[in-house]
Amino acid sequence: MFHDIPKAVQDRMLYLEEIDTRDRQDGTTRIKRLRQIPPLTGQFIALLAASAPQGMMLELGTSAGYSALWLSLACKARGGKLVTFELLPEKVEIARETFKKAKVESLVELIHGDARGHINDYEDIAFCFLDAEKEMYLEFFDLVVPNLASGGLFVADNTISARDDLGEFLEKAHSDERVDTVDVPIGKGVLVCRKL
Repeated sequence: MFHDIPKAVQDRMLYLEEIDTRDRQDGTTRIKRLRQIPPLTGQFIALLAASAPQGMMLELGTSAGYSALWLSLACKARGGKLVTFELLPEKVEIARETFKKAKVESLVELIHGDARGHINDYEDIAFCFLDAEKEMYLEFFDLVVPNLASGGLFVADNTISARDDLGEFLEKAHSDERVDTVDVPIGKGVLVCRKL
């Protein structure tokens, strides 16, 4: 999966990494920054997604499509498609460009809208990656976990860097008897829940 990343995907990843680095250094406001995961986190979630059981693959919070590029590698390896949701029109526009330039449009379906109104449309979710506004994490957990397939994975980013804002969500995820949960100290912290 990582040994044969298509050049178009590599080029777009590099382009987005450069923008993300620049945005973090030049004072670009938080809402306008790409706010994407680091490459190592991308590799980690791609491995998890490739190892998930059969079923739907979702991403909640597309931004410019960087994490979706990593997840597209898993889709290619296992078959299937990623459905990713983004609310902000300007991010949707960049993500569309990302998927076109990276030539992954057959592997990624981008939906402009609030995922909370769509999650119940998906049963047997094999993998779900959450990287959205932190105040939505608990609500997304409550929506996604009942629809996870047996052995399905719910993965949330920023769970170390935003720990103070995610207290109720983290407590729920760790105490919920429907899932086994572990905090992984990679990137800004990744929470991994596996449906029993």
